[in-house]
Amino acid sequence: MRVLIVGAGIIGMTMAWEWRKKHPDDEIVIIDKELHEAFHASGKNSGVLHAGFYYSSDSLKAKLTARGNKLMKGFCYSHNIPVNETGKLVVAKNENEIPTLFELAKRSVANEAGAYIITQEEAEKIDPNAKTHKYALYSPNTATVNPREVCRVLKEELQKKDVKFIFNMPFEKFNESYDFLINAAGLYADKIAHKFGVGLEYTMLPFKGLYRKYLGEDKIKTQIYPVPNIKNPFLGVHFTLMADNTIKIGPTAIPAFWRENYVGFERFDFREFLEIISLEAKLFFTNAFGFRDLALYEMRYYIPQNLINEAKKLVKNLRGEFKPMTPGIRAQLLNTQTLELVMDFLVEKNDNQIHILNAVSPAFTASFAFSKYVLEEL
Repeated sequence: MRVLIVGAGIIGMTMAWEWRKKHPDDEIVIIDKELHEAFHASGKNSGVLHAGFYYSSDSLKAKLTARGNKLMKGFCYSHNIPVNETGKLVVAKNENEIPTLFELAKRSVANEAGAYIITQEEAEKIDPNAKTHKYALYSPNTATVNPREVCRVLKEELQKKDVKFIFNMPFEKFNESYDFLINAAGLYADKIAHKFGVGLEYTMLPFKGLYRKYLGEDKIKTQIYPVPNIKNPFLGVHFTLMADNTIKIGPTAIPAFWRENYVGFERFDFREFLEIISLEAKLFFTNAFGFRDLALYEMRYYIPQNLINEAKKLVKNLRGEFKPMTPGIRAQLLNTQTLELVMDFLVEKNDNQIHILNAVSPAFTASFAFSKYVLEEL
């Protein structure tokens, strides 16, 4: 069988990895419109390996994240890729956030994520700089890796298994000489799916994530996250202790005006701009899923001090400078009929095609488990 995979990000490559394990003699080709693998979200995320406690137990994210965490760590350790076993503290700012903290602890049990409630005093022993109200949630399974390194090694291992990569090759149409198509095109997965009449009720609504690197002397020992609003898929501004122990704050969830509105105006697309700005205007005026409130709140972070001030709420001491970092992008799917964000992973099958329409965070963490699940179930 000849298999064509569109997208050389973490999902496209782990799909190839799992396919090769089951079908050692099939021809597998991965194409990508960029010059190298993991050009967009897969190579520009924080590399956090999530434990899986954020998600409702009936979701694919809940089913696959904890399993994916173990599989990703296993891949890294077996290929000499450093894993920073940092753990994570989710801290509460006030009494109103305590019920959500305990809800996350319940989800952790249901999802076998390994996170549990600790007291303020116990949290301070884990990280003396963390600031919380009465309780915190501790996740010992959370870790960080360098996502670019993971994707580089994975590409090399796939090439050893005779998986062919063709870069600078945009998808135009499905070549009938291939027997199977896997659409893992990230920001453009919906566009490709629509060519085949799949997922017509969905469209991509991109969000830009701004980060800043911390250069001060006050350190942290673990990941420090706020209690999130579990009604939306964003986790809030937090501290990330990266694979090399660099500390950064972010990301934001600022609505983007075109799909690649995070790498500079050289990627400006006027048609996309018109499509997305008209959709965002509709969401803004109707305040669907609280979009107007979210947009107005997040736009404040274009002023760096607002981002810094938000991060400071999570720690006791934070003195030093902050340096801008490369932004990230979130390829978030929107249901245009209900005007709701798609909270879970979303995959649709059509004859000899699989379309991965929504593979947002924690897709990097879950990638090996996700790809195994997709190929076994679909």
